[in-house]
Order: sequence, then C-alpha cells, then structure tokens
Amino acid sequence: MKKVNVAIIGASGYTGLELIKLLINHPNFILNYIGTSEGGVKVGDLHPSLLGVVDIDVKKSIPKEIAKKCELAFLALPHKTAMEFAKELLELGVKVVDLSADYRLSLESYERHYGVHLDKEHLKEAVYGLPELNREKIKKASLIANPGCYPTASILAITPFAPYIKKNTPIFIDAKSGVSGRGKKTTYSEHFVNVNENFLTYNALKHRHEPEIAEILASQNITNAIHFVPHLLPITRGMLVSAYMQVNAQIDAFKILTDFYKNEQFVRVRDEAVSLKLTAGTNFCDLFTAQKDDVVFVSSSIDNLLRGASAQAVVNANLMFGFEESMGIPKVAYVP
Repeated sequence: MKKVNVAIIGASGYTGLELIKLLINHPNFILNYIGTSEGGVKVGDLHPSLLGVVDIDVKKSIPKEIAKKCELAFLALPHKTAMEFAKELLELGVKVVDLSADYRLSLESYERHYGVHLDKEHLKEAVYGLPELNREKIKKASLIANPGCYPTASILAITPFAPYIKKNTPIFIDAKSGVSGRGKKTTYSEHFVNVNENFLTYNALKHRHEPEIAEILASQNITNAIHFVPHLLPITRGMLVSAYMQVNAQIDAFKILTDFYKNEQFVRVRDEAVSLKLTAGTNFCDLFTAQKDDVVFVSSSIDNLLRGASAQAVVNANLMFGFEESMGIPKVAYVP
C-alpha cells in the first residue's frame, strides 16, 4: 500500500504531541517534516517524553519546503495563523487537515466570532471532518476542518434525535473538559492552585464552540436554539458532555442511538453511565441515554486531545488517502 509523506506544523502544543505519537507508529503515513515558528531544535527538546524515541529535527515552518517533501500537512496552529499556512499549502498541491477553527464555520459566523477571514476561497471547499456525518465527502476532500472537542462530543450525542426533537424547544449542553483542552499557554484559571480540588464554569452561553455546534446541527435539520455551558475539570484530559432535549414522540432513545451508530466503529453506545476513564487514550466516543416523559438526556464521553483533536485528524487523513479509517488509531483506554 502507498506510503504518504506528512508534516505536522505547530508541533509544540499538546495536539502536536499527540499527532507525533500517532504518526510515528502509523503503517502508511511517514512523518517527514515537523515544524514550528522557530525550528532549530530536536523533537525531544519540544517534548521531553520523546527523547530517545523520535530523533527528528524540528524545522522552521516554510510552506514551499513542506510541499517539496510532503503530500499532507496537519496544522496544529492557532486560529488565524492556520489559514495563512493552509492557503499557501493548498495552492502548492498539499492536502491539509486543519485542527484550528479557521475552516469550521460559515464566513458570516467566523467573522462574527473570530474576526476577518483571510482565505474565503478555500473556506468554501473545506469539509467538516466528522466521519460519522461526512465520510464520503472527506474521502474526496483536499481540506478538512477538523472539529473541535466540545462540538464532536455534542454533535454525536444530539444528531441521532433529529427527527424527534420538538420544534422551537431549546437544547441544553452542559460540558466538562480536562485542563489540557485549554492548551499549553496558561492563565490564572489553569494554574494548579486554582484547578486543583476546584470546579468552575467559563464563557457560559458565549463560548465560540456554540456557533460551531449550532451550524453543524442545522445541517442535520436540527435548528433548535443551542445553549452551551462549558466547565473546567481538575483533571488533565477527558471530556464529558450532557445534552438535554425535548422530543415529540414516544421513542426508545437507546434504540435510536444503537441503530444510528450500529456500523460506526468509533462510537459505542453503553447501557450504563459513561465515564472519562473508558475513553481516555482512544478515539472512541461513548454514549449513554436516559429518558423521562418527553425529555431525553444523552451523556457523551471522549478524550479531548484524541477524538476531540489529533486522533480524529488522523482518521480524516486515512479517509482522504483511501486507507482503512482505523489504521494507526488507538482503541485501548488508559485504564486504570
């Protein structure tokens, strides 16, 4: 089977680290270029855990040099920076999986929440990289907008109920994430003394992932108002989303979930409450549902750095190059 040379641009953060760990063991992707804004170091200098494991020079990220060596680039860059690299790489014939928000939203929504978009042409071509919804489009794409972690967990929980949700009723999403979801750059709220033995809400009802969730659900014929509140858990990794919906028929919520995902290898519907430990270190999304009268509750658990970012990015890349989508993707959880 064909070997594909790939690059990771923006390799100094947590998602960059996870991409390196996935790609060094991938049978068909050859990690050929690791880039940062400065370069000039070894991978072990960026990530000491990889000392003696990955002996690759980290280079300054230059699109023309990347295009000479790679067919695919993963962009683990901040919003705004990612689109500048994506635009040039795509014009040089390199396929892109972008982990930022730069291609996830409509132009209007992006500019309302993030600012001016600098690559409107490619924004129109981007495919939202949630395989359970867009698998066939992903296979044909040159640019993947890799979903955010909160949207991934939320959309997978809510989408199966599209035919049954009462019109004009709100959907409430109560979401909780480990501290790694905030990235390496810390503010006071992420300091150990504030996170340890603590639990807090942030950006309630105004988080930038809310419009992403709403837009993708609207594409699945769910146009209800979305009310999203995230919380910071005193843990390193993991995400648990609780979604609440009103339905308009007597339904069997568990059967709806199991039928919807019966052919999906990375969604597991459980008949008991899900937990963070059972998905940590994997690409699984675990779902559990309960119902009372016309209210349906769905709990969704993912690893925010893997299913919510890097592992899902590699699944998308597998699909783009015609590989089996589970190739190189972790399935064994970090237990205990």
